Amino acid sequence: MTQTAYFNPPKPTIDTHALDQLPTRWVRTEDELYALIDEIDGIDKVALDTEFIKRTTYYPILALVQVNTGSTIYLVDAPRLDLTEFWQALAEIPTMIWYACGEDLGIFYLLAKCPPLDNVFDVQLAVAYLSGKLQTGYSQALSEILDINIDKGESQSNWLARPLSHEQEIYAANDVRYLLALYEVVCDELARRNILSCTQEDSRHYAHELHELATQNDDVLYIDLLVPIYNRRQIAALQQLTIWRETLARATNEPRSFIIGKQALREIIEQMPDSIKLLARTTLNRAVLRRHGDEIVRIIRQTNALPENALPPLPNPTYHSKAKPFKKPLDAALSEYSDTHRIPVNLLLKNRWLNHLLLLVAYDGDIDNLPRELLGYRKQLVCEKLLPVLTPFKEHILQVLNTPQITNNNH
Repeated sequence: MTQTAYFNPPKPTIDTHALDQLPTRWVRTEDELYALIDEIDGIDKVALDTEFIKRTTYYPILALVQVNTGSTIYLVDAPRLDLTEFWQALAEIPTMIWYACGEDLGIFYLLAKCPPLDNVFDVQLAVAYLSGKLQTGYSQALSEILDINIDKGESQSNWLARPLSHEQEIYAANDVRYLLALYEVVCDELARRNILSCTQEDSRHYAHELHELATQNDDVLYIDLLVPIYNRRQIAALQQLTIWRETLARATNEPRSFIIGKQALREIIEQMPDSIKLLARTTLNRAVLRRHGDEIVRIIRQTNALPENALPPLPNPTYHSKAKPFKKPLDAALSEYSDTHRIPVNLLLKNRWLNHLLLLVAYDGDIDNLPRELLGYRKQLVCEKLLPVLTPFKEHILQVLNTPQITNNNH
């Protein structure tokens, strides 16, 4: 599919001197925090970033929150303070501006214990709407859009160190110093192209998705690790191992990958080893094998003993054929919509959304059960363009969905 090349607005003129002169203040005391909260209560938007450590722990350790209110940059010394009212103030402000907010909102939801946020605007997503590039980094966006260059050399430094070095302070402040200006420029261009509301909608969807990830129960975590070739007994083992791993990681406050990494977990599910000898043939870490091997084997044996009616259901089928007779007309419909509405084609339909559409066509599903992202501005595209293109291929889609995928295991 060809990406239309019209997503490069001219660089605006920015008063970088004024941005460089924004004062930076530390927030280390309750009085300083409440003064910041009062300031937040009186403005419409704020730019934010966080610094945290999560290399050897299950729970991220929040080290710093950077806040740009437009007049001042604040560095909030998170470990010193009770941030409960701070989170509440941010949740109530009309617009919270982040760049690549995935991990930041994960921490926000963990600590704030708040409902899904509706006031999030992710500038990285907005840049994608202008450029077609899905993962443009902050420094790259500043360089390409504002012609501002910042040093990212301190990204992996120790943010729990006190005092921070001069270089760390500059790095932390710069992460939000230019973010409001970048937001304004990007929003102006999006509004000029009449697609600002699309970006705002997708930012809200992303914030809700992150809330679901942060609050989901342990017994559904296995769903993200499912492979279409797994049978119901393997799925049961995956579910139980995932619950056990999550509980242990939380209790010991260590990353889940320290217990069983993705590759080793995949091997265990494929091989279903019911003895230490068989488990040792996987790539499971030897130290983990010694500490937890008996428990892993117990879970496999217990799963093997379950009656059929106690096994979890198979997931919805996925379209797995390399033959896609609907691809050309589908691509043409997406490209036409992209050209007409000036939205990058790769933002219109993700692969997982396509599978939902194929399932809907094959089984005469209810359109209102589609993912929320397809029921906003994309609903017109879905109803008027995509479903009419896919429906003639219903029999082919149904045949593929009902054809089991080939597996090399014997379980």
